[in-house]
Amino acid sequence: QMQLVESGGGSVQAGGSLRLSCAASGGAYSSNCMGWFRQAPGKEREAVAKIYTGSTNTYYADSVKGRFTIFQENAKNTVYLQMNSLKPEDTAMYYCAAGLCSTWWELSPSSEYNYWGLGTQVTVSS
Repeated sequence: QMQLVESGGGSVQAGGSLRLSCAASGGAYSSNCMGWFRQAPGKEREAVAKIYTGSTNTYYADSVKGRFTIFQENAKNTVYLQMNSLKPEDTAMYYCAAGLCSTWWELSPSSEYNYWGLGTQVTVSS
């Protein structure tokens, strides 16, 4: 059973940066991709970024392209989300997820992810 633990959230002013981390343990054989999702109050959870395990192929939501970067350190079983030029609309709970992604060349829906972390809060003030 894979476990995911997010960290790195916090409060920043608009234009600032944060780096989220997702440490994975156990069950790596049951997934081929990692993703970041976010959910703001009163809104649906949305996919933000995706990376295939052991690959540099990455995919992003249009709203974060050019500002967010997903990358991984395989030796540490950790996936990161570097967030720059943050905007108030980026405020949300951010979740890390792992799964067997079958949607190629774009973000995968939440249904393709089997494992989820508990989330880390990101708040961006104007």
